[in-house]
Amino acid sequence: MKIIDLLKVPPGLKVLITGGAAGIGATIAGGFHEAGARVFICDIDADAITRMLRDYPGMHGAAADVGVQADVDRVMDQASIALEGLDVLVNNAGIAGPTGGIDELDAPAWERTVSTNLNSQFYFLRKAVPLLRASESNPHVIAMSSVAGRLGYAFRTPYSATKWAIVGLMKTLANELGPDNIRVNAILPGVVAGERMNRVMRDRAKALGISDEAMHAQYMEKISLRRMVSMEDIAAMALFLSTPAAMNITGQAISVDGNVEYL
Repeated sequence: MKIIDLLKVPPGLKVLITGGAAGIGATIAGGFHEAGARVFICDIDADAITRMLRDYPGMHGAAADVGVQADVDRVMDQASIALEGLDVLVNNAGIAGPTGGIDELDAPAWERTVSTNLNSQFYFLRKAVPLLRASESNPHVIAMSSVAGRLGYAFRTPYSATKWAIVGLMKTLANELGPDNIRVNAILPGVVAGERMNRVMRDRAKALGISDEAMHAQYMEKISLRRMVSMEDIAAMALFLSTPAAMNITGQAISVDGNVEYL
Protein backbone atom coordinates (compact mmCIF):
# COMPACT_ATOMS: atom_id res chain seq x y z
CA MET A 1 0.00 0.00 0.00
CA LYS A 2 1.30 3.46 -0.90
CA ILE A 3 1.92 5.84 1.99
CA ILE A 4 -0.62 8.31 0.59
CA ASP A 5 -3.26 5.58 0.79
CA LEU A 6 -2.53 5.07 4.48
CA LEU A 7 -3.78 8.61 5.07
CA LYS A 8 -7.29 7.87 3.81
CA VAL A 9 -10.23 7.05 6.07
CA PRO A 10 -11.40 3.55 5.08
CA PRO A 11 -14.70 3.82 3.18
CA GLY A 12 -17.66 2.58 5.16
CA LEU A 13 -15.95 3.10 8.54
CA LYS A 14 -18.64 2.99 11.24
CA VAL A 15 -18.36 6.08 13.45
CA LEU A 16 -20.40 7.30 16.42
CA ILE A 17 -19.88 10.91 17.51
CA THR A 18 -21.39 12.28 20.71
CA GLY A 19 -22.30 15.95 20.79
CA GLY A 20 -22.18 15.67 17.03
CA ALA A 21 -24.74 18.23 15.91
CA ALA A 22 -22.91 21.46 16.73
CA GLY A 23 -19.45 22.93 17.10
CA ILE A 24 -16.44 20.64 16.99
CA GLY A 25 -18.64 17.53 16.99
CA ALA A 26 -20.56 18.64 13.92
CA THR A 27 -17.33 19.49 12.11
CA ILE A 28 -15.92 16.04 12.92
CA ALA A 29 -19.16 14.36 11.82
CA GLY A 30 -19.19 16.28 8.55
CA GLY A 31 -15.56 15.38 7.91
CA PHE A 32 -16.12 11.67 8.43
CA HIS A 33 -19.23 11.77 6.23
CA GLU A 34 -17.36 13.52 3.44
CA ALA A 35 -14.61 10.88 3.74
CA GLY A 36 -17.13 8.12 3.04
CA ALA A 37 -17.67 6.87 6.58
CA ARG A 38 -21.02 5.74 7.95
CA VAL A 39 -21.83 8.26 10.68
CA PHE A 40 -24.23 8.29 13.64
CA ILE A 41 -24.47 11.39 15.82
CA CYS A 42 -26.20 12.11 19.08
CA ASP A 43 -26.85 15.49 20.65
CA ILE A 44 -29.15 17.04 23.22
CA ASP A 45 -30.48 19.45 20.56
CA ALA A 46 -33.00 17.57 18.41
CA ASP A 47 -33.39 20.49 15.99
CA ALA A 48 -29.64 20.58 15.40
CA ILE A 49 -29.68 16.87 14.62
CA THR A 50 -32.46 17.44 12.10
CA ARG A 51 -30.37 20.09 10.37
CA MET A 52 -27.31 17.80 10.27
CA LEU A 53 -29.28 14.90 8.78
CA ARG A 54 -30.72 17.26 6.18
CA ASP A 55 -27.28 18.63 5.25
CA TYR A 56 -25.61 15.20 5.19
CA PRO A 57 -27.94 12.67 3.54
CA GLY A 58 -27.29 9.16 4.79
CA MET A 59 -26.09 10.27 8.22
CA HIS A 60 -27.99 8.89 11.22
CA GLY A 61 -28.72 10.52 14.57
CA ALA A 62 -30.75 10.60 17.76
CA ALA A 63 -31.38 13.10 20.54
CA ALA A 64 -30.03 12.28 23.99
CA ASP A 65 -28.78 13.78 27.22
CA VAL A 66 -25.38 12.11 27.44
CA GLY A 67 -25.31 12.57 31.21
CA VAL A 68 -28.28 10.19 31.55
CA GLN A 69 -27.33 6.52 31.32
CA ALA A 70 -30.73 5.41 29.99
CA ASP A 71 -30.43 7.90 27.11
CA VAL A 72 -26.95 6.62 26.29
CA ASP A 73 -28.06 2.98 26.35
CA ARG A 74 -30.87 3.83 23.92
CA VAL A 75 -28.54 5.70 21.57
CA MET A 76 -26.00 2.89 21.59
CA ASP A 77 -28.70 0.38 20.66
CA GLN A 78 -29.89 2.63 17.83
CA ALA A 79 -26.37 3.30 16.57
CA SER A 80 -25.32 -0.35 16.57
CA ILE A 81 -28.36 -1.22 14.46
CA ALA A 82 -28.06 1.73 12.06
CA LEU A 83 -24.32 1.26 11.54
CA GLU A 84 -24.37 -2.55 11.80
CA GLY A 85 -21.58 -2.41 14.34
CA LEU A 86 -19.00 0.17 15.39
CA ASP A 87 -15.39 0.94 14.43
CA VAL A 88 -14.78 4.37 15.98
CA LEU A 89 -16.27 6.08 19.03
CA VAL A 90 -15.67 9.82 19.29
CA ASN A 91 -16.54 10.79 22.87
CA ASN A 92 -16.90 14.49 22.15
CA ALA A 93 -19.93 15.70 24.12
CA GLY A 94 -19.16 18.27 26.78
CA ILE A 95 -20.10 21.60 28.29
CA ALA A 96 -18.03 24.58 29.42
CA GLY A 97 -19.43 24.51 32.93
CA PRO A 98 -19.50 27.45 35.34
CA THR A 99 -16.88 30.16 35.72
CA GLY A 100 -15.93 31.42 39.17
CA GLY A 101 -13.86 30.90 42.26
CA ILE A 102 -14.09 27.50 43.92
CA ASP A 103 -15.96 29.00 46.88
CA GLU A 104 -18.49 30.62 44.53
CA LEU A 105 -19.53 27.49 42.62
CA ASP A 106 -22.69 25.62 43.51
CA ALA A 107 -22.93 21.85 43.68
CA PRO A 108 -25.52 21.39 40.88
CA ALA A 109 -23.30 23.23 38.37
CA TRP A 110 -20.31 21.12 39.38
CA GLU A 111 -22.30 17.88 39.16
CA ARG A 112 -23.78 18.76 35.77
CA THR A 113 -20.31 19.42 34.36
CA VAL A 114 -18.96 16.13 35.71
CA SER A 115 -22.01 14.24 34.46
CA THR A 116 -21.88 15.66 30.93
CA ASN A 117 -18.12 15.75 30.43
CA LEU A 118 -16.91 12.65 32.29
CA ASN A 119 -19.72 10.28 33.23
CA SER A 120 -20.98 10.34 29.65
CA GLN A 121 -17.68 8.97 28.41
CA PHE A 122 -18.02 6.00 30.75
CA TYR A 123 -21.64 5.40 29.76
CA PHE A 124 -20.73 5.22 26.06
CA LEU A 125 -17.55 3.21 26.58
CA ARG A 126 -19.21 0.43 28.56
CA LYS A 127 -21.62 -0.17 25.67
CA ALA A 128 -19.21 0.55 22.82
CA VAL A 129 -16.24 -1.62 23.80
CA PRO A 130 -17.97 -4.95 23.04
CA LEU A 131 -18.81 -3.60 19.57
CA LEU A 132 -15.25 -2.38 19.04
CA ARG A 133 -13.88 -5.78 20.01
CA ALA A 134 -15.89 -7.24 17.13
CA SER A 135 -14.56 -4.66 14.65
CA GLU A 136 -11.97 -5.62 12.04
CA SER A 137 -11.47 -2.02 10.88
CA ASN A 138 -8.77 -0.56 13.11
CA PRO A 139 -11.11 0.02 16.11
CA HIS A 140 -10.43 3.23 17.96
CA VAL A 141 -11.71 5.52 20.70
CA ILE A 142 -11.14 9.28 20.57
CA ALA A 143 -11.72 11.01 23.90
CA MET A 144 -12.14 14.77 23.60
CA SER A 145 -10.22 16.47 26.38
CA SER A 146 -8.78 20.00 26.29
CA VAL A 147 -5.60 21.96 26.81
CA ALA A 148 -7.22 22.45 30.23
CA GLY A 149 -6.53 18.74 30.68
CA ARG A 150 -2.78 19.36 30.84
CA LEU A 151 -2.67 22.84 32.42
CA GLY A 152 -4.29 24.44 35.46
CA TYR A 153 -7.20 26.74 34.57
CA ALA A 154 -8.09 29.24 37.26
CA PHE A 155 -11.83 29.96 37.72
CA ARG A 156 -12.73 26.97 35.50
CA THR A 157 -12.25 24.22 38.07
CA PRO A 158 -15.11 21.84 37.11
CA TYR A 159 -14.22 21.94 33.43
CA SER A 160 -10.49 21.47 33.97
CA ALA A 161 -11.01 18.67 36.50
CA THR A 162 -13.11 16.67 34.03
CA LYS A 163 -10.66 17.22 31.18
CA TRP A 164 -7.73 15.99 33.30
CA ALA A 165 -9.83 12.96 34.27
CA ILE A 166 -10.50 12.19 30.60
CA VAL A 167 -6.76 11.99 29.93
CA GLY A 168 -6.39 9.54 32.82
CA LEU A 169 -9.30 7.51 31.50
CA MET A 170 -7.71 7.40 28.05
CA LYS A 171 -4.28 6.37 29.35
CA THR A 172 -5.77 3.56 31.42
CA LEU A 173 -8.00 2.26 28.63
CA ALA A 174 -5.12 2.28 26.14
CA ASN A 175 -3.41 -0.24 28.43
CA GLU A 176 -6.58 -2.19 29.13
CA LEU A 177 -7.84 -2.45 25.56
CA GLY A 178 -4.56 -2.69 23.68
CA PRO A 179 -4.54 -6.53 23.79
CA ASP A 180 -7.95 -6.38 22.06
CA ASN A 181 -6.40 -4.28 19.26
CA ILE A 182 -8.46 -1.26 20.31
CA ARG A 183 -6.59 2.02 20.25
CA VAL A 184 -7.49 4.88 22.60
CA ASN A 185 -6.28 8.48 22.24
CA ALA A 186 -7.31 11.90 23.46
CA ILE A 187 -7.41 15.13 21.49
CA LEU A 188 -6.70 18.29 23.50
CA PRO A 189 -8.04 21.32 21.62
CA GLY A 190 -6.66 24.70 22.56
CA VAL A 191 -8.40 28.02 22.12
CA VAL A 192 -10.90 27.14 19.40
CA ALA A 193 -12.41 30.00 17.45
CA GLY A 194 -16.19 30.21 17.80
CA GLU A 195 -19.06 31.49 19.91
CA ARG A 196 -18.44 29.02 22.74
CA MET A 197 -14.89 30.33 23.25
CA ASN A 198 -16.13 33.91 22.96
CA ARG A 199 -18.61 33.21 25.75
CA VAL A 200 -15.93 31.62 27.94
CA MET A 201 -13.66 34.62 27.49
CA ARG A 202 -16.48 37.05 28.30
CA ASP A 203 -17.33 35.15 31.48
CA ARG A 204 -13.69 35.00 32.54
CA ALA A 205 -13.20 38.70 31.81
CA LYS A 206 -16.15 39.43 34.06
CA ALA A 207 -14.76 37.20 36.82
CA LEU A 208 -11.40 39.02 36.62
CA GLY A 209 -12.91 42.51 36.25
CA ILE A 210 -11.25 43.32 32.92
CA SER A 211 -12.52 44.19 29.43
CA ASP A 212 -13.34 41.56 26.81
CA GLU A 213 -10.59 42.98 24.58
CA ALA A 214 -7.99 42.68 27.34
CA MET A 215 -9.11 39.10 28.00
CA HIS A 216 -8.73 38.18 24.32
CA ALA A 217 -5.26 39.70 24.24
CA GLN A 218 -4.27 37.71 27.33
CA TYR A 219 -5.36 34.46 25.70
CA MET A 220 -3.37 35.16 22.53
CA GLU A 221 -0.23 35.99 24.53
CA LYS A 222 -0.33 32.49 26.04
CA ILE A 223 -0.17 30.76 22.64
CA SER A 224 3.17 30.31 20.91
CA LEU A 225 1.62 30.82 17.46
CA ARG A 226 -0.46 33.76 18.77
CA ARG A 227 -3.64 32.51 17.12
CA MET A 228 -6.67 30.38 17.79
CA VAL A 229 -7.17 27.00 16.17
CA SER A 230 -10.20 26.10 14.07
CA MET A 231 -12.78 23.37 14.44
CA GLU A 232 -11.47 21.97 11.15
CA ASP A 233 -8.03 21.54 12.77
CA ILE A 234 -9.58 19.32 15.44
CA ALA A 235 -11.64 17.36 12.92
CA ALA A 236 -8.58 16.74 10.75
CA MET A 237 -6.77 15.18 13.71
CA ALA A 238 -9.77 12.96 14.49
CA LEU A 239 -9.86 11.74 10.89
CA PHE A 240 -6.10 11.14 10.82
CA LEU A 241 -6.28 9.04 13.98
CA SER A 242 -8.86 6.87 12.23
CA THR A 243 -6.69 6.12 9.20
CA PRO A 244 -4.30 3.19 8.74
CA ALA A 245 -1.43 5.68 9.11
CA ALA A 246 -2.29 5.95 12.82
CA MET A 247 -2.70 2.22 13.50
CA ASN A 248 0.17 2.24 16.03
CA ILE A 249 -0.76 5.48 17.77
CA THR A 250 -2.46 4.82 21.09
CA GLY A 251 -2.34 6.11 24.64
CA GLN A 252 -1.55 9.63 23.47
CA ALA A 253 -2.86 13.00 24.62
CA ILE A 254 -2.48 15.01 21.42
CA SER A 255 -2.68 18.79 21.72
CA VAL A 256 -4.02 20.73 18.74
CA ASP A 257 -3.53 24.20 20.16
CA GLY A 258 -0.73 26.21 18.59
CA ASN A 259 1.19 25.35 21.79
CA VAL A 260 -0.71 26.98 24.62
CA GLU A 261 2.04 27.72 27.15
CA TYR A 262 -0.16 28.42 30.17
CA LEU A 263 -3.77 29.27 31.06
